[in-house]
Amino acid sequence: QVQLVESGGGFVQAGDSVRLSCAASGRIFDNSLPAWFRQAPGKEREFVAVEGWRDSSPLYADSVKGRFTISRDDAKNTVYLQMTSLKAEATPLYYCTTTQFSTFGSTAASDFGPWGQGTQVTVSS
Repeated sequence: QVQLVESGGGFVQAGDSVRLSCAASGRIFDNSLPAWFRQAPGKEREFVAVEGWRDSSPLYADSVKGRFTISRDDAKNTVYLQMTSLKAEATPLYYCTTTQFSTFGSTAASDFGPWGQGTQVTVSS
């Protein structure tokens, strides 16, 4: 079974930048679209970003558009989430996941999987 392992979280200041990484144990990214979600304590898991497909650009949640960028390094079998201008808000866990090409455009967590264990990003003001 393919495993996704996130890294790069930690403690940062508001306005800082952080890059999260997601390493896959298999070539899952060859046949699906990598994506990121986040979940704050007591809240639902929410969509953050998904890689684009064919002629479509990556999709981003409105709350992160213009500040976050999803990318990948196929040679390293790794997906990244570059986050800039971080805001001091609830400290969410960021999760790496994938979705099938047929469900591109969906932001529902039920259309994504498998999931990594998550990495926490704490932004202080």
